[in-house]
Amino acid sequence: MRFKHFLAIDWSGAKGPRQKGIALAFADGEGGPPVLIDRGRGWGREDVFALLRDDLPPDTLVGMDLGIALPFADCGAYFPGLEDSPKDAPALWALIDAVCAEDSNLEAGSFVADPRFAPYFRNGAATGLHFRCDGAEHGRGRFRVTEQAQAAMGCKPYSNFNLVGAAQVGKSSLTGMRMLHRLRGRLPVWPIDPLPDTGSVAVEIYTSLAASQDAQLRRIERGAGRIGIAASWWRRRDRRPFFRRAADRRMAAQGGRRSPSLGSGAAYARHRPHRGLDFRRAMIEGRSPRAYDASGRFSSVGRAVDL
Repeated sequence: MRFKHFLAIDWSGAKGPRQKGIALAFADGEGGPPVLIDRGRGWGREDVFALLRDDLPPDTLVGMDLGIALPFADCGAYFPGLEDSPKDAPALWALIDAVCAEDSNLEAGSFVADPRFAPYFRNGAATGLHFRCDGAEHGRGRFRVTEQAQAAMGCKPYSNFNLVGAAQVGKSSLTGMRMLHRLRGRLPVWPIDPLPDTGSVAVEIYTSLAASQDAQLRRIERGAGRIGIAASWWRRRDRRPFFRRAADRRMAAQGGRRSPSLGSGAAYARHRPHRGLDFRRAMIEGRSPRAYDASGRFSSVGRAVDL
């Protein structure tokens, strides 16, 4: 088995120190249901960055629900016609982080407002002159090869240059690229970086695709939510056993109730993990974080959190 742990991250480009849309699910390679990492006070982008930089357990496959770059292949450049347009993804990440150096909380407002780059985006006020420079018939903005493949599979992808609408992914992708730049040298990002033989690796994930591609995951979607599904899907793709049979049957039978505190991060739980949980130590020790029942007493992960 190449990886021992699987961490799925539902990202958010919203403003502020905390984002309700951020959720993290952790799955142990040995099996058992994925566990939602509940900090009790919500996640912020800086919190996730600190976890990936300092507290990630060894040999973890990290799946991030964000675009790791902007379209390039369609027009031969990230910003065609712009002098000194970045030549590759790491250079793009560095540029975004430099332009947004004064933006707190890993926000990216300065980048999309910069007159050099604004014409390539569609925001709430206007559609930039170069937003449709690819000339595609769909008119939804430029697509990476990734989005083109998603569309061919029946998905409905959105351009990373689009900043409008509830389904837009541009803001989350730009803020995520700031984090990826700051993780350079600590966490390789495939396929931007070669896949190492050992150690942790980050990849981009499309959570809806994980659910649609696997009938067994669709069957338990009500109990797992999309970010728990993503963690399990990556574990299964690493050719290890899926949920332990007992845990799988229990999860399918019990379903789950939505935990409103998780916001749009879309995870479901029958019980909330204890707010005092030292999940970082648990992850470093190579085991799933412990979960507690409603009274605060320790309970098995399979019973306490149905994710």
